[in-house]
Amino acid sequence: MVASHTIVNEQLETVTSTYAQALNAALSQEMRRDARVTLIGEDIGIGGVYTVTQGLHDEFGEHRVIDTPISEAGFVGIAAGAAVAGLRPVVELMFADFALVAADQLLNQIPKLQLLSAGRYDLPITIRTQQGISGGGGPQHSQSLESLFAHVPGFAVALPYSAADAKGLLTSAIRMNEPTIVIEHKALYFRRGEVPVGDYAVPFGQAAVLRHGTDVTLVAYSQAVGWCLQAAEFLAERYGISAEVIDLRTIVPLDIESVVTSVRSTNAVVVVQEAGGMASIASEIIAQLHEKCWSDLLTPARRVCGLDIPVPYSRPLERYWLPSVQDVVDAAREAVESK
Repeated sequence: MVASHTIVNEQLETVTSTYAQALNAALSQEMRRDARVTLIGEDIGIGGVYTVTQGLHDEFGEHRVIDTPISEAGFVGIAAGAAVAGLRPVVELMFADFALVAADQLLNQIPKLQLLSAGRYDLPITIRTQQGISGGGGPQHSQSLESLFAHVPGFAVALPYSAADAKGLLTSAIRMNEPTIVIEHKALYFRRGEVPVGDYAVPFGQAAVLRHGTDVTLVAYSQAVGWCLQAAEFLAERYGISAEVIDLRTIVPLDIESVVTSVRSTNAVVVVQEAGGMASIASEIIAQLHEKCWSDLLTPARRVCGLDIPVPYSRPLERYWLPSVQDVVDAAREAVESK
């Protein structure tokens, strides 16, 4: 059986909603709770590209849901100033690729202002963005850039997989006094799940075990979690292999101890991500596992990653570029059989 991946109290009232609706619920909940929460970004007044901000302009008005020109450098910089001045801005970058237009603000200013001010300024700013392949976006609208943000000290970085975690992690991000980035996946927006009603927050830095297993550990985040769950089901049914599945939920802070605990039990691990493998989160996890539990690994740690080339426009080539459930199955079988 697949365990709950949200650590939701079973007594909480839940409702079935999409990932996008869960994000919308978090935004509306926090805007009602705290008048300082202000949304900034392109097209958010009409609901945004994926309907995440739908209805919020009507409820909260143009002074709290601020549509901006197409100028990421400009509105990210404005949001940084607003945070210093006492607001709690939530900035939407329409695609993660566009973060590079605001690289100075995102990488050189926002994560460093608290340090440079000797702690005089809080930076309660949340960056929402969406990344990954969802069908024909091409090399400038499909990149996965989470390792870039994770490499810059000062950001907390979340990549929710489930609708419940989308609500809970975004809620936690907005309430933090430090810069946070919540990276959503375009292919998950209309995936449905059970989401707690009312005030609900998921702490950063707590991975979740979605499925318990004894033979191999599968570690993932964002859309790759779904691939691992499908692979684990197939491995059990076809090969009798018991796979444990861990959803990291956040990569900064990284709950490496949950992964270490699992690997000490299974003695084998496969780390799965959509992004390419070079200088990646998967590489970091494997490096830390080798430092912390080398003697527990009875077979080399393995990665299943996207290709280290730009994402093609062609949908058949996209599918070739992406890791598949079969890739995860093959890596897990190889790991188990080589122990």
